[in-house]
Amino acid sequence: VQLQASGGGLVQTGGSLRLSCVASGRTFSEYAMGWFRQAPGKEREFVAAITYTGRRSYADSVKGRFTISRDDAKNTVYLQMNSLKPDDTADYHCATPKRSYYYTSEALESGYWGQGTQVTVSS
Repeated sequence: VQLQASGGGLVQTGGSLRLSCVASGRTFSEYAMGWFRQAPGKEREFVAAITYTGRRSYADSVKGRFTISRDDAKNTVYLQMNSLKPDDTADYHCATPKRSYYYTSEALESGYWGQGTQVTVSS
């Protein structure tokens, strides 16, 4: 399984970015997908997840600003990030559980990970 994230960059406070993560190596539609982030000197933080049925969950810190979605035809999960704040600055990683048709936050975090894409929000 390979996950390739992209879409990070430098943006001003209040701006928007859309991250993408393309998965390969198995049937994408059978698996939950999610995003985590890690800022320098801070612990890794769950951001958002979407199950194989399309059910979404978000960290409280991003609710109402971020939207996770998936396109099974393109094997891609997206993270639309609006109203960005300096606190959103981090390296963002996509992840997916090892088990199909299954989702828990623990399964997501212990699954497969892609390389990060850096998001920097200037004040």
